[in-house]
Amino acid sequence: MIVPVLLAGGSGTRLWPMSRGLFPKQFLKLVGDQTMLQATVARSESLKGVQPPMVICGDDHRFIVAEQLQQMGQQDATIVLEPMGRNTAPAAAVAATLVAEQHGRDAVLMLMAADHVITDAEGFARTAEAAAELAAQGHLVTFGVTPTRAETGYGYIQTGDAVGTGFRVKTFREKPDAKTAEQYIASGDFLWNSGMFVFQAGTLLDELREHAPEILDAAMAAVSQGQEDLDFLRLDKDAFAKSPEDSIDYAVMEKTARAAVVPLSVGWDDVGSWTFLGTVNEADADGNVLQGDVLTHDTTNTFVRSNDGRLVATVGLDNAVVVDTTDAVLVASRDRVQDVKAIVKQLKAADRQEAKHHAVVYRPWGSYETIALGDRFQVKRIVVKPKCKLSLQMHHHRAEHWIVVQGTAIVTKGDETLTLTEDQSTYIPLGTTHRLDNPGVIPLVLIEVQSGSYLGEDDIVRFQDDYNRA
Repeated sequence: MIVPVLLAGGSGTRLWPMSRGLFPKQFLKLVGDQTMLQATVARSESLKGVQPPMVICGDDHRFIVAEQLQQMGQQDATIVLEPMGRNTAPAAAVAATLVAEQHGRDAVLMLMAADHVITDAEGFARTAEAAAELAAQGHLVTFGVTPTRAETGYGYIQTGDAVGTGFRVKTFREKPDAKTAEQYIASGDFLWNSGMFVFQAGTLLDELREHAPEILDAAMAAVSQGQEDLDFLRLDKDAFAKSPEDSIDYAVMEKTARAAVVPLSVGWDDVGSWTFLGTVNEADADGNVLQGDVLTHDTTNTFVRSNDGRLVATVGLDNAVVVDTTDAVLVASRDRVQDVKAIVKQLKAADRQEAKHHAVVYRPWGSYETIALGDRFQVKRIVVKPKCKLSLQMHHHRAEHWIVVQGTAIVTKGDETLTLTEDQSTYIPLGTTHRLDNPGVIPLVLIEVQSGSYLGEDDIVRFQDDYNRA
């Protein structure tokens, strides 16, 4: 029995402007037709004895995770909500506690980041099953990626004596400088640390008890005192906050005598920068990778991505990265693309929405996009999914005018209930209780025109909400 456990709490700042705080890279379709989260789940579906996945994420991302799992038919997945980030060791402790409760101490859990790329899914399944066999023998197994270059951005694992289909771990090494990385590669006994692990729930709990008891105690208390919230398990905030912040590598793997590693050669990458997306796709004769509506002249060795149908043109560029979105454009030297996180830091310091939000903001009922904004007015395009509704709410500082573009809307306005179809509209005066409901089987699309002295998203009072946000 194998339980895939996906860690989906990362912020993905190095892939800005596509990856943002409320919609980071694990929820994007960067490679292929599936999001990175969905692709990670799909890789595990062919494993022998696999159970429905467990996803550990933050509160802000819970509805995105739920929707993307439902799109795959994963109705029985467990979604665990962390009240705050505490690194991978507390998350692993929570997962082991839950898996042991639900499936027994001998059940194997496979801990994976939800935002990695693996191009050889069949090869991964074979290696994962070999790792599970080692884990069933009491080893704490990690995947060591066979290195293809002297990479300074990854940690390394030095292999020891052979054990089963893998090796005992001799040492874990931090990210090296270039000279040291070259020495590691030349030695032939170092692998990249992938950050993916396989262990029996009971074995991990025992090792946590020995090496990180405070983390284990906090995790177990957070689970036992947690509460179900719709389809989610919400960990207890106060209990979880008592956990030290540490990675599973430092907390357990570097201390245990049970660590083992299996080599992995399956086209793995942690997608830590735009450089990867410029290499995973086939380049043209000039060495360019062009995605979307792009024209170039005298441009070489450059990655250009247009995301929203807008034409992007480049002239005289070499070794560059250009990423265009609705509300932000990144232009960077390919050699400096890792430094995009410095831009995100500036955005956060200035409290700018581009660090957190996309132009399209996703909600459990659908999405909205601001298409015009000026002094005392704002225009939004709102999409409500079939059979979904917004909260019953009111605003202190703005009035709203709704025009239906597609579908049918049931509108609650004070004591009135109206049914609106395409090309019909209604006015919601300031301070009036209102609600929008899509009773149909197609998306409801409408234009909302707001007017008032303050148009912030925090001017909302919820009286009732299907998603427990009231």
